[in-house]
Amino acid sequence: MTDAHTPRPLLHFTPERNWMNDPNGLVFYRGKYHLYYQCNPDGTMHDHISWGHASSTDLVSWEHHPVAIRDDEAGEIFSGSVVIDHGNTSGLGSADTPALVALYTQASRNPSRQAQALAYSIDDGLTWTKYAGNPVLDRGTGEFRDPKVFRYDGPAGSYWVMVTVEAVDRQVLLYRSDDLTRWTFLSSFGPDRAVDGVWECPDLFPLAVDGDPSEMRWVLIISLSPGGVAGGSGTQYVIGSFDGVTFTADAEATDEPADWLDFGRDCYAGVTFDGLDREERTLIAWMSNWDYARELPAGDGLLRHAMMTLPRRLSLVSRAGRIRLRQQPVSAPLERESAVEAVSVDERVTLMERLPEAGRMTVRVDTRDAAGFALHLRCDPSGDGGVVLAYDRGDRRVTLDRRPGADGLPESFPSVEVMPVPGGRLVELVIWLDRASIEIFADGGTRVLTDLIAPQAGTVLAIEGRGGAVHVERIAVAGVIASG
Repeated sequence: MTDAHTPRPLLHFTPERNWMNDPNGLVFYRGKYHLYYQCNPDGTMHDHISWGHASSTDLVSWEHHPVAIRDDEAGEIFSGSVVIDHGNTSGLGSADTPALVALYTQASRNPSRQAQALAYSIDDGLTWTKYAGNPVLDRGTGEFRDPKVFRYDGPAGSYWVMVTVEAVDRQVLLYRSDDLTRWTFLSSFGPDRAVDGVWECPDLFPLAVDGDPSEMRWVLIISLSPGGVAGGSGTQYVIGSFDGVTFTADAEATDEPADWLDFGRDCYAGVTFDGLDREERTLIAWMSNWDYARELPAGDGLLRHAMMTLPRRLSLVSRAGRIRLRQQPVSAPLERESAVEAVSVDERVTLMERLPEAGRMTVRVDTRDAAGFALHLRCDPSGDGGVVLAYDRGDRRVTLDRRPGADGLPESFPSVEVMPVPGGRLVELVIWLDRASIEIFADGGTRVLTDLIAPQAGTVLAIEGRGGAVHVERIAVAGVIASG
C-alpha cells in the first residue's frame, strides 16, 4: 500500500507498506512504546491478518520492526492486547525477565470461529512464541473477539481481567484469571447506549475526575460499526464503576443517546497502553472507516497510506454538571508559530498565504453579534477548494466539510461532519493538520473530530464572518519540524 516514492503523512504513524487497521497490544516497556497493529504482510487487501510492530521512545518517531505474530493454519491474528507479566504469573518468563504476554483473537475461517489465544515474548516484544495450549478461551462462537487485558488490584483481590465482546450480541464480556491461561466468566454489560452496529475493541480503565484520586471512575470504550455518530465506524464511551466483577454505568441524565469519543468519521478501534501510570493513560486509534477503508486508492496518493490517529492522553473532567472524557494529543516538535491577531472580519479575508503541510493551528475567535464564522483551510488564492471548518453559534456546533477535492474517491467518502460544542460568543479550537487528515479539539479536548481529507491543491488560510463581523483574537500556526 505504500512505498518510498509516495509522499507520506508527517505527523501520523503509518506502516512502511501494505494493509493496516486496528492498533493492537499497545504497551510501554523499558522506556519504549510498542505499537502492534493489524496488518497484511503480503498485500494491500484485508487478508492474512497478522500483527505488525513498531516502537518509539516519544510517541512521535517510530522504528519499524518485522511482523510480530503471523497468521497460520489455526487462523488469522485479529485484535488483542499485551500486558507485562511482572509477577511471572504465567510461568512464561522469570522474575528477572518478565514475559510480555499477548492475548489476541484467533480467527479461523473453516469453520468460522473466533477464540482467544496467547503468545509471549521474552526479548522485549521483538519475537513471539504462540502458546502450545491455544486457544485459552473458546465460547464456540464466531464473533467473540478483541480481548483487552489488565491487572486488577482492589477490594475483590488481585488478578487479571479480560474485557472482550460478543460483537453481534452487542455485549461486553468480562473474565478473570490468575495465570493468563485459564479464564473464568465474571459478568457482562450491554446491549446499551449505541447499538446500531456490531461492538468491537473494548477497553476498561480507571481515571480520576478533575485529577482528584479520591474520586475515581471507570471508563468503558466500545467501538461499533456501523452506527457511529458520523456514519459507519465510530467509538462510544461509558463512565461508571467496576468492583472487580461487574461494570455498572453511571445513571446520568442526558439528552444524548451516547457519549462519543470522536465526532468524525476516522477514529476507530482506539485502545490504551499497558505499562503507563494512571495519569498517563494514552490512546491510539485507527484513522479510517469501514464504510470505505477497503476502497481507498491503492495507487499513488496520500490516502493510500493507512494511518493511526495522534496519540492522546486521556483524563476525566467535569463539564456543566457532567463528567466527560478529555483527550489531549501528544505533541510533535513544532517550528516557531506564525500568528494573526486582533483582526475584524466580515467578508472572506486571507489570513495566511501558505499553511504548512503538517502542524498545529490554535484558533481564538470572538463572534460578537455574528451567527458564526468559517475557516477555509488550504484553499487557493481565489478562495476555491480547501476544506471548510465552520462554527454555528445558534446551533452550537462545529462542522467540517471535506467534500472539496474528493472527486474520484469512494461515494461514501465525501461528507460534512457535525460536532456539538457548548456554544457561546468565544470559540477556541486546537487543530492538527497533516497532508491528508485533520484532528479538531474543542472545549478543552472534551469534543474531538477526526477526518481523513483529500489532499488539497491550495495552501491559503482564509476566514469569513457569517451573519456579521467576527473578531480574530488570535490564530497561530506552527509547522512540524521535519525529522532526519
